[in-house]
Amino acid sequence: MSPRDYILRVQNLKVDYQTFRGDVHAVRGVNFDVTRGETLALVGESGCGKSASVKPIIGEDANNEIIREGKIIYRWQHDGRTEDVDLLKLTAKEMQSKIKGRQIAMVFQDPMTSLDPTMRIGSQIAEAVSSSHPKMLKDEVNHRVEELISTVGINRVKTVVRQYPHQLSGGMRQRIVIAIALAGDPQLLICDEPTTALDVTIQARILDIIKKIQKERNLSVIFITHNLGVVATIADKVDVMYAGKVIEAGTAEDIFFDPRHPYTWGLLSSVPDVDGKKENLPMIQGTIPDMKKKIIGDAFAPRNKFALTIDFVKEPPMFTVSDTHSAATWLLDKRSPKVAMPDALKQRIVKMRGEE
Repeated sequence: MSPRDYILRVQNLKVDYQTFRGDVHAVRGVNFDVTRGETLALVGESGCGKSASVKPIIGEDANNEIIREGKIIYRWQHDGRTEDVDLLKLTAKEMQSKIKGRQIAMVFQDPMTSLDPTMRIGSQIAEAVSSSHPKMLKDEVNHRVEELISTVGINRVKTVVRQYPHQLSGGMRQRIVIAIALAGDPQLLICDEPTTALDVTIQARILDIIKKIQKERNLSVIFITHNLGVVATIADKVDVMYAGKVIEAGTAEDIFFDPRHPYTWGLLSSVPDVDGKKENLPMIQGTIPDMKKKIIGDAFAPRNKFALTIDFVKEPPMFTVSDTHSAATWLLDKRSPKVAMPDALKQRIVKMRGEE
């Protein structure tokens, strides 16, 4: 990828959280790029560092958070020029006034944590619009509020404007949160498990809305999820995370049809096949390592039935599979024994490709 293609570049990000039992090394050197107009999905089990990797992008810092190292380069287009800015070097005031909401916005899992239960929906969206566009007249703000509500697929605009959050369904509330996120015309939208609490039908509608808005605005999206079905629906690129690091990265096609890391094999194998026979799904045995302790070798080694001796001694680098695909596993070293993905997963991929 050429330097001019990206809107965001995260480089060697390391984030700790201080606790009374010791520092938790939540992010241990994460690297990823986001291209303008594309969706990058961050995938992995709970506790793998997905949310901790993206919250510094928008300045959502916890009181006990320490950013040990790294850069977050945002390519900012303003006043007819393009400028690269390291977001980690901006003050909290600069992040609030220049970046948050205006350039980068975030949608969280639970809309009720983002909405004020005592304010009408219209007033909450109007507040976001006025904050991002302080020179707008009241009539212009009201028009923009109605436009945003319509943009997220709500037809009863006049009614919804006067309602309170508790009067809306979960899916409707999440649409309002997306509308608020779009109020400042951001270039990058971060979605942190925004459909997890919704049923499958509403989930599909929310994903369709995000894809539609993305296409209309050439919006870049970072989508955090553990749901591989969602990833297949929305992602252009996928970064699989484990124990605070990206351990496989590629296009959605790379990850779903040519996975190379044993952890990715495990994730894909554990997804129910709706067209298949009833069977016990394989599980990834064990749990993620204690992130307060120093990890020696490959963090996944204790759970990896394909682990080599070197996995317990030395951390694997990211091996290049193709121009778009890489994975951090010693199985890709030319000196390692040849280990193929499980037959059941291979058969599933053949079926997904329609090659049966």
